[in-house]
Amino acid sequence: MATLVLTVIGDDRAGLVNALAEVIAAHGGSWSRSELAELAGKFAGIVEVEADDDQVAALSGALRPLAGLLDVAVHSGTTRHPSGGHALTFDLVGNDRRGIVQEISAVLRDHEITIDRLTSEVVDAPMGGGRLFQATVQAPAAADADLAEARAALERIAGELMVDLDVRHNAL
Repeated sequence: MATLVLTVIGDDRAGLVNALAEVIAAHGGSWSRSELAELAGKFAGIVEVEADDDQVAALSGALRPLAGLLDVAVHSGTTRHPSGGHALTFDLVGNDRRGIVQEISAVLRDHEITIDRLTSEVVDAPMGGGRLFQATVQAPAAADADLAEARAALERIAGELMVDLDVRHNAL
């Protein structure tokens, strides 16, 4: 069994997910996980697909004709299993400004913590105008990572950025 990671992008319109799902199903593939969204008039996402080894080439080839509808890139993936480590999950909210994601991701990088999922958006601030940046991050770490120090570093940078930060520590 092969794991494929598909990246997709196209002009947003009805039927895009169905077109992709039909090709995957027609080649015996199984849609495992996905993150799909409309962003600035484009439909974009990433999809994890499981397929029999002998179907990978046919599935990859069948996705090419979708280029008029969706541009699809096929990448080989691996199934990653938790290593018994821990994870930080956190929510961040603050006035929008450049560099927030770079500053937070640098702290995680410095503590050798990966980002499994990052969702973010900028919204109008209630009462008073302005824009708020909101993000949720799921970040697993190896069992020997110092999550207390990583959390302290995140809290320091949140103070410098003047954002609210709610950090949770979870076992994997």
